[in-house]
Amino acid sequence: MARSEKKDEEKEVVEEVQLVAFILENEEFAVDIQQVREVLKLSKITPLPKSLDFVEGVINLRGEVIPVIDLRKRFGITEVKRDDESRIIIVEVSGNEVGLIVDSVTEVIRLPEDSIHEAPGSVAGARTDLIRAVGKKEDRLIIILELEKILTSEEQIALEELTLSEDEAGTS
Repeated sequence: MARSEKKDEEKEVVEEVQLVAFILENEEFAVDIQQVREVLKLSKITPLPKSLDFVEGVINLRGEVIPVIDLRKRFGITEVKRDDESRIIIVEVSGNEVGLIVDSVTEVIRLPEDSIHEAPGSVAGARTDLIRAVGKKEDRLIIILELEKILTSEEQIALEELTLSEDEAGTS
């Protein structure tokens, strides 16, 4: 037993971050796995009238009404036809579950903390406020999103009001 303890002491402790990686417009993005509840195949999304332009609508997930955001629209990326690879990532943002439509989910990756770097201060035309950091894995750069900033406070309130009224409409 003392022998295995000695081996453990010799190993350098490298902190890792686990992320769920996905593709949007041929770019690789990721979110912290601790905020991901599940990944779903694209299903029927019920549109919401008078909703924000990047809100696709809501889905019914085991009796819960979950708002769904199209990340392409949120980031101002050209829309494309969705296919069999398109997914909805259910994440927790500020205590609420939200679905994010992405082109495809690629993998769960582990990155050593020392391979994650602060996001650039400004990039022409980019929503850098939504980027928490950039991770490097071999020759890949992975943009790590700041989910808490995907929606402004006002947008969160508007979305909650819309989903509450949709939930009430479905139960009455």
